[in-house]
Amino acid sequence: MLKHLRGVTNAIGVGLFALLFLVFVVQVVARFGFNKPLAWTDEAAVILYVWAILWASALVCSDRENVAFDLLYQKARPPVQRVMALAACALIGVLAAWGLPGSLDYIHFMQREKSPVMGLPFHWIFAPFGILLLALALRCGLRIYHLLGRHWRHHL
Repeated sequence: MLKHLRGVTNAIGVGLFALLFLVFVVQVVARFGFNKPLAWTDEAAVILYVWAILWASALVCSDRENVAFDLLYQKARPPVQRVMALAACALIGVLAAWGLPGSLDYIHFMQREKSPVMGLPFHWIFAPFGILLLALALRCGLRIYHLLGRHWRHHL
């Protein structure tokens, strides 16, 4: 079931990126091919970009696939790496969990406002940020659990 869920999240990520590319092509053709720029394509591209990046960071990319400054981490011995990973996960997980309620409240509040061109409620535009914070908190909590377990070396 987890593989199926991963496939669904990946497919949504691919769909978001494909839509972004399609909107970008429409924008270029309208602007340079017909000399008639479309305002909705600029707004749609920004919204889809935000969604694609936050969705991928939250649900598609693993921790090892994200960019990280890990020069010291890679040079450390496994027990030190464990402490560093625990500290990093605790910091990121706590900050994400701490920011989640306020962010969700703000996202909910923003349903009152609409985007200027397409008229989309802003809570739909900002929703992936809540998903990202929840995913970070859960992922960090799970990694801390594994790092405190007996087979912690497999999770470095």
